[in-house]
Amino acid sequence: MIAVSDVLWASVAAFFLAVLSAVAGFGGGVLLLPVFAGLFGLRVAVPVLTLTQIVSNGSRVWFNRSALQWGLIGRFCCGAVPSAVVGALLLARAPLAGLTRVLGVFLLLVVLWRRLGPAPRRHGDATFFLVGAGSGLGSALLGSVGPLTAPFFLGRGLRRAAYVGTEAACALAMHLTKTAAYGAGALIDARVVWLGVALTPATLAGTWCGRWLVERISDRVFVVLVEVGLIVAGVLFLTGVA
Repeated sequence: MIAVSDVLWASVAAFFLAVLSAVAGFGGGVLLLPVFAGLFGLRVAVPVLTLTQIVSNGSRVWFNRSALQWGLIGRFCCGAVPSAVVGALLLARAPLAGLTRVLGVFLLLVVLWRRLGPAPRRHGDATFFLVGAGSGLGSALLGSVGPLTAPFFLGRGLRRAAYVGTEAACALAMHLTKTAAYGAGALIDARVVWLGVALTPATLAGTWCGRWLVERISDRVFVVLVEVGLIVAGVLFLTGVA
């Protein structure tokens, strides 16, 4: 039996982190996972997070639909979909602690390189197949690895609506794939579905508010916000909080 107070706390967290995701393109899943795990337990938290992310990413795709980069989305999905299936099937036995720390170091180094290194070259099309493959696997194991993809979309030159919408479309494909795989692995039951539905209004409201904010900031401020998000996510991964 799930307490009403737990659902209310989860809804508040889902709202504010949906705002964050709509502004930075990521972050909600990384921060929601420990919240959901504390409220519902890890085996329920991961599939519930996936359902919540479907709503969050789907709404970001809709709000930014005119700016989607379909070529990148297709290449990303070719790598992400099969690897997400593999990751979902490995969820019960993978050594997640070591993987999260590697991701944390990677994200901090990316921000450092962007600030101190030479001007980054524009990422080619083939890069996004490999990024998709790594993201699909990591997302299925950790619930969300949006920060992992952010540097590559920024390196491609995407900003604001194009960045947020395209990243969300790629993430949506992964989450839909994971949902099917989790269902096949008996990780989705009536309780998980009920929680996903209950958190939908808060997630949609947060996404709308975040979209409103994105329309009112400059490209320079947007990039800074994304980089701050990368640093926070990197520290959380490295310390084992996320």
